[in-house]
Amino acid sequence: MAQTRFPQTLATALLLTLTAGATIGLAAWKRHLHRAEAQAAQHQPEPAEVVEAARVAKRKYARTTTAIGTARALRSITLRNELAGTVAKAELATGQVVEPGTLLVQLDVTVEEAELKALEAEARLAASMLSRMQKAMADQGASAADVDRARAEHDKTLANVARVKALIERKRLRAPFRARVGMVDLHKGQYLEAGTAVTTLQGVANAIHIDFAVTQEAASTLQTGTAVRVTFVGRNTPAVAKIVAIDARVEAATRSTWVRAELEGGVLPPPGASVRVQTPVEPLHDVLIVPVSSLRRGPAGDHVFVLANGKDGKLRATQRRVKGGAMLGDEIVIHSGLKEGEQVASTGSFKLREGVLVQLAPGGAPRNGSDGKSPK
Repeated sequence: MAQTRFPQTLATALLLTLTAGATIGLAAWKRHLHRAEAQAAQHQPEPAEVVEAARVAKRKYARTTTAIGTARALRSITLRNELAGTVAKAELATGQVVEPGTLLVQLDVTVEEAELKALEAEARLAASMLSRMQKAMADQGASAADVDRARAEHDKTLANVARVKALIERKRLRAPFRARVGMVDLHKGQYLEAGTAVTTLQGVANAIHIDFAVTQEAASTLQTGTAVRVTFVGRNTPAVAKIVAIDARVEAATRSTWVRAELEGGVLPPPGASVRVQTPVEPLHDVLIVPVSSLRRGPAGDHVFVLANGKDGKLRATQRRVKGGAMLGDEIVIHSGLKEGEQVASTGSFKLREGVLVQLAPGGAPRNGSDGKSPK
């Protein structure tokens, strides 16, 4: 039994020795490998992130508010007949452009014309009687009182003629200004009550009014001549209009004030069309802008990566907290945290971290704003 145990003990000790030796050798090999890797890393260049850069630029800017407005013709009326009557002539059609003074609707004036002829005959007789009385007075055959009565009768007949002529003219509807005729549903022989809406007339001009409402706070910053931007269907880019009137009162129900702007030239919205009006609520002032792609958002707030040479003289990224503002197309306003002319990462900024080496993309030299030009 003693002879059997001794070889087993010897084998166990030998196995433990071999295991320990292998472990020590493996550890030594790993230390050597790590030293070799560290030495190799020291001789390798530091990796750099490739990005495009932009310069912090300055631009004129003012905060704005947007309102929904209505386009209105400079002159617009609803055409109504003043007196009742039957339509004798209708010289208007939907969409027709009419000139000032054009006869549009003629009501029947047969009775008035007959009365006018009778009164004109009376006026001629009164004129003849007045002439005779004046001659008789010259021959001392009539008194001054007789002449005065004849003159009064003559004036009376002339006034009656003028009254009937005015009555006839009131049954003729004419265009008061150059205008486009609205929808028409009028026919000869149709009887119209007094005050019937015949059609609408929208003035034809190279300008149009835009009426819109703003808050009383916004209205307090506006004045006649202030420019607003108008967007509407049929025009791809906003048009610039100028304020021509501001209501003197504030609507009690909405606490808003009505404003009227005038839009001239080019493509104009039709009267009654809905438009979008962008109105400034503060004076123009200088702000700093960077491309939208430069701004990064995170739990700690907004930040950008400023690109500048580090202590080693190499271009590196430094994270900078900023306060962003309104977006202006592909750019964004920066209220604080940057200075004009500083260089920030734009395209590719999401790849950066504090202190990382940066390489500008080919053709990605720093530019001002988003177009390579200083903002105007």
